[in-house]
Amino acid sequence: MTPASARWMLLLAGLALAAVAALASEGAIDASQSAIVATFRQEGVPVDAPFKRFSGTVLYNAAHPEAASAAVDVEAGSLDIGDESYNAELRKTAWFDSTHFPQASFRSGAIKPGSADHFDATGTLSIKGKSQTITVSITVQHTGRATAFDGSFELSRRYFGVGDPDWDAVLDDKVLVRFHLQGSAANLTPAAPVQSSRS
Repeated sequence: MTPASARWMLLLAGLALAAVAALASEGAIDASQSAIVATFRQEGVPVDAPFKRFSGTVLYNAAHPEAASAAVDVEAGSLDIGDESYNAELRKTAWFDSTHFPQASFRSGAIKPGSADHFDATGTLSIKGKSQTITVSITVQHTGRATAFDGSFELSRRYFGVGDPDWDAVLDDKVLVRFHLQGSAANLTPAAPVQSSRS
């Protein structure tokens, strides 16, 4: 091998490594533009409470939406209702018991494509050691060079054993969970991974 050939090989290897590094960083969720919010009703008044820490992966190819998949983990103890004393109460055994069950999760299992940039994800929602199959309708939005995944679903907090029974008279059982997960410009790459971490 001549010195010139060796230099070309090193250059090509460097370019390949750079491409791999770029692909590895593609699809990372922009945490400042993403949110997961739980809305519940206390004495008939809606209260919005965001989860502050979550992570996950979404794979999506617009040409093959049936191949999409999603995996999201949420730190149960990161729910913020605007008062730290109440936040601490929510971490206790009667509520999220976040010491023993630190994460809630969703794992998609089946994808049903809908109209353009819409699909339904059926999968397993796990909270506080209990699991339930749910279907979430997801809308894909392309804004400039960013891609976002939006959707919502309703759950029963009692099913998952979340809540002190003493609160049942004033706190609704149904909780609406809304999410907006926005990726970087790299999400325009087919099947690029989306990873999120919010603090």
